Amino acid sequence: MPKERILLSIVTFKKSSPWSPQDIAQEMEELVKTCGGHVVDIVFCRLEEPSASTYITKGKVEELTTICSTGSVDTVIFSCDLKGSQQRNLEDALGVKTIDRTQLILDIFARHAKSSEGKMQVELAQLEYLLPRLVGKGIELSRLGGGIGTMGPGETKLEVDRRRISDRIAKLKKDLSEVSKSREIKRKKRQNDQIPLISLVGYTNAGKSTLLNTLTRAGTITNDGLFTTLDSLSRQFVLPSKRKVVFSDTVGFMHDLPHRLIESFKATLEEVQQADLLLHVIDISHPNHNNYYEAVMSVLGELKVLEKPVITVLNKIDKIQDRGWLAAVSTQFPNAVLLSGLNGENLQELLDLLDGMLSDGMEEIDVKLPIDRMDLVNLVHKQGKVHTIKYLSKTIRVHATLPKKVAAALLLARI
Repeated sequence: MPKERILLSIVTFKKSSPWSPQDIAQEMEELVKTCGGHVVDIVFCRLEEPSASTYITKGKVEELTTICSTGSVDTVIFSCDLKGSQQRNLEDALGVKTIDRTQLILDIFARHAKSSEGKMQVELAQLEYLLPRLVGKGIELSRLGGGIGTMGPGETKLEVDRRRISDRIAKLKKDLSEVSKSREIKRKKRQNDQIPLISLVGYTNAGKSTLLNTLTRAGTITNDGLFTTLDSLSRQFVLPSKRKVVFSDTVGFMHDLPHRLIESFKATLEEVQQADLLLHVIDISHPNHNNYYEAVMSVLGELKVLEKPVITVLNKIDKIQDRGWLAAVSTQFPNAVLLSGLNGENLQELLDLLDGMLSDGMEEIDVKLPIDRMDLVNLVHKQGKVHTIKYLSKTIRVHATLPKKVAAALLLARI
């Protein structure tokens, strides 16, 4: 099946930005590639202010129309977010399907959502995107026979009706609220057991899932593409100190990530908000890694988690030959570890740093327990690092390092 032919319109403004037009174009090309499309041409549009009717200038609309008239373009994708009226006006002028950056990202989300929760979150984001556009002739959900920007609910011939869509949005929010309640029950059990939660965050395609696989043999499917992980995945792990932790993977972030996507994925992102420590994974081999770092920090700020302890994982060092440069760049990031999630290089250094940063919640004790309290001995083996255990005639002497809550239980039961 031939790939959909895409014309990219890269819109930037004359005010300064850390993202160059070329940076934006490269990322848009990666998004299109992830959707299975092929970019045939790129038009750069530099604006003072957006036009109310078409967002871009009349001259740029004419330039795009000329390219589209050759018949070599199936779809025009804009790097900015368009209002419904602007999208319709552009589509009328260009004569081909026209979508914006958010629709492109939503299409990728729809392709990669596997779990029922992930599919609900994507559908919610798509319907919330559609709802304010139900004016005039509207945008049909089954428009133009498919292609990029029409995955998910767009493939079904739903009646474009504000009330029905509003009802569906309410139902999805209720269902996702139930998911949050289920997560809360599991979270309370983990907290009662004093098991820290470590959340992996980072720019999309930074290698979080690969790192999780290397750490825990999670078996997550990984691909070299954007937003390949949408469904949160948690796996238990035992650190070298014998302390149990839970690693949780999350959806990748992106610069200017539409707020509606953050809202729709709130149930998943709660894992980040509830984490005891964040692993911020950065693809240090990417030439734009500094902008990626700032973009993730911006999203973490929106989630109000910047005060949490962070380890910065400078990932994919297997792609870099200059180790002197790596050593120098690592000083620019807090608690940085140079690592290859693919081959496990320096993985022990990461685990040792995790142990050290979580040790504040640990306590070393040396107590005598009643001989019939094997339940507490089993708890020591499960939750802590055992130094020595001696079985005497009427007591059990335990010397171990434990989470403070577990240590307190043993101190209450001691003889």
